[in-house]
Amino acid sequence: MERTTVSVDPTLLDDLEWRGLLAHTTDRDALRDALAESSVRFYVGFDPTAPSLHMGNLVQLVTARRLQNAGHTPYALVGGATGMIGDPKESGERTLNSVETVKDWTERVRAQVEPFLAFEGDNAATMVNNFDWTSTLSTIDFLRDIGKHFPVNRMLARDVVRTRLEAGISYTEFSYVLLQSMDFLQLYRQHGVTLQFGGSDQWGNLTGGVELIRRADGGKAHAFATPLITKADGTKYGKTEGGALWLAPEMLSPYAFHQFWLNAEDEKVGELLRTFTFLPREEIEALEARHSEKPFLREAQRVLADEVTTLVHGADETAQAKAAAEALFGGGDITTLSAATLAAALSEAGAVDVDAGDGIPRVVDLLTLTGLAASKGEARRTVAEGGVYVNNVRIEDADHVPSGSDLIGGSWLVLRRGKKRFAGVRMR
Repeated sequence: MERTTVSVDPTLLDDLEWRGLLAHTTDRDALRDALAESSVRFYVGFDPTAPSLHMGNLVQLVTARRLQNAGHTPYALVGGATGMIGDPKESGERTLNSVETVKDWTERVRAQVEPFLAFEGDNAATMVNNFDWTSTLSTIDFLRDIGKHFPVNRMLARDVVRTRLEAGISYTEFSYVLLQSMDFLQLYRQHGVTLQFGGSDQWGNLTGGVELIRRADGGKAHAFATPLITKADGTKYGKTEGGALWLAPEMLSPYAFHQFWLNAEDEKVGELLRTFTFLPREEIEALEARHSEKPFLREAQRVLADEVTTLVHGADETAQAKAAAEALFGGGDITTLSAATLAAALSEAGAVDVDAGDGIPRVVDLLTLTGLAASKGEARRTVAEGGVYVNNVRIEDADHVPSGSDLIGGSWLVLRRGKKRFAGVRMR
């Protein structure tokens, strides 16, 4: 098979190690030699088990780009077949989605993966779908050609399988490792792919593919796993108050996405910068040093939030998210925000709907409606103390009624109490 002759960066593995992206590897020296010698064809997979990718998938997306930037050749696999089953979870059996749903999600995930890779050039990326080689495969052929190479005792030794055995695991999910391993064998045979990577929770699947290539074809392949991203207390990262840290803007607004990174823990911000940004080592280390001296400035968090939001949503959305935060906390002109950004920001902060047919309520009533004051008496005292703002304009009269011209985008009012407590009112 013809190989690409693009030059490669021999320091790639050192950079991955410094960034903390190597939780497990097959033969480390052999992997280092392969990556330093020539352009390696590698693959990483994404199962469409939801309508959007999330923070954990983002680790794999940026890692794939790092490998491509270093001269290696990506094969991005969207699992139209494996997505119909789903990798076993420790928490219990998955609910199977319909073929139509998985097909729709496959296209959504494909569209999310594409912007992270270059599909032109000497080491251009290729997008593949494992439904293409599994949909016509007979059960007999699958059992003879793939299942024959998998000792059941090894399959039972997988951590997630051991965890699920007592509560019960279906044969469908038990067999998932065979399907993912078959993907690696297929790409090895058809495209010369010799490296697969994924999250550390996929290590059993990754090594299953390496072993299948050895047993079925006598071939040599490599694998590595990235660590799971956790909070400082060791619990899983990637959750917001609304659920998973989705990459799709319709499932998590760019404003909320930016705020998530902005609120990164001091103990973790350096790790997150190394994992999710393409800033050079010297710049990250300088940021970490300044952060260590003056963490209250939160410079590292601001850089992290800007870099990752721009990577996922683009520079314009990052600018809107920053403008929204500045305006909402009293430092900018709130009327310049787009209705979509304002709605997203206020949805995060808390918003109430008011029937426009009843007219715009007084400020004292708005404060109690939004929960910014527990009672009208408290609302009046807060206004008298100068701590209430509507659209960042201080209110001096608790009985003041905002006018229709105050409605941003024709429907929104922004109430703020003090410096950091705010809420939205949408007139319907």
